[in-house]
Amino acid sequence: MPAAPRIAPATLFTPQEWRPFQSRSAWVGPLLVLHCWAVIALAVTAGVVLPWLIPLCVMIVGTRQLGLAILMHEAAHGGLSRNARLNDFLGHWLCAVPIGASLKAYRPYHLRHHRFVQQPEDPDRMLSAPFPVTPASLRRKLIRDLTGQTFFKQRILLPLAQARSNRPEGEGAKGMIEAAHDYESIVTGRSVLPFLIVNLLLLAGFVAAGLWWAFFVLWLLPMATWFPMVTRLRNIAEHACVEGGTDDAFRAARTTRARWWERAFIAPYWVNFHAEHHLFMHVPCWKLPALHRAVHARPQGRAMEVAPGYLDVLRTVTTRPAP
Repeated sequence: MPAAPRIAPATLFTPQEWRPFQSRSAWVGPLLVLHCWAVIALAVTAGVVLPWLIPLCVMIVGTRQLGLAILMHEAAHGGLSRNARLNDFLGHWLCAVPIGASLKAYRPYHLRHHRFVQQPEDPDRMLSAPFPVTPASLRRKLIRDLTGQTFFKQRILLPLAQARSNRPEGEGAKGMIEAAHDYESIVTGRSVLPFLIVNLLLLAGFVAAGLWWAFFVLWLLPMATWFPMVTRLRNIAEHACVEGGTDDAFRAARTTRARWWERAFIAPYWVNFHAEHHLFMHVPCWKLPALHRAVHARPQGRAMEVAPGYLDVLRTVTTRPAP
């Protein structure tokens, strides 16, 4: 299996130019995790105090649940802390487990994606291979997400199917990956129980505060609706309809320029700079905007796929005519 093409930093940068992108902070990663939970807490509080804001709060909480998945992804690359134990603790218990994921299961799966991106061995290829699709097809997918059907399939039907099977855990996880579009929320047999325990503790906290309903409306509802939808949009934007990635490292993924409202409701924590992430996957996420500017100042950067926004991406991936 040939690995995806790679380039060395020296291809684009002098050692002095590359040095800032190599350094990792001891405090930025933990602060990002704190920021994500703080935004969730503020949105929940706003929904409780001003119920007419609940639809907006559901969108904000769902996007920050995606933010937890993105920070789990950062931990998979060792980017949340210089200390490996702290990195894995933050990435697993404070990011992955609350949304039903497992850092231990996700890391080897995701690194395989980087190694074989856009090739048949890429476990994420199934997410981008069907595109382009018809507008009606994408609309049906988004409706399934927003009505909770995707959540029900991924978080209830698939774990139950795995529990009934006698396959080894790795094989079961693979089957679930093949069936679900949300690769950030890999649910294995071992990750279901921590997810339930953490969410029961959250529910107990809401009950103790006399706000039992807020757990369902302002935590579980976003997870069942907005979170799957923005995760799908993010997956589509990253690799769908990007050609040439098997031969050219600069074509492995797409970067999408995100406006402020897209960063707030679709793409938190610089996840939109995905082409740069694939080019140099160990650069911390908060340095990706600077890396984007640096790469695109070089002639080679012109080969990279850059979309003006997420609406432009959706227009690109829905060009298949209706039958």
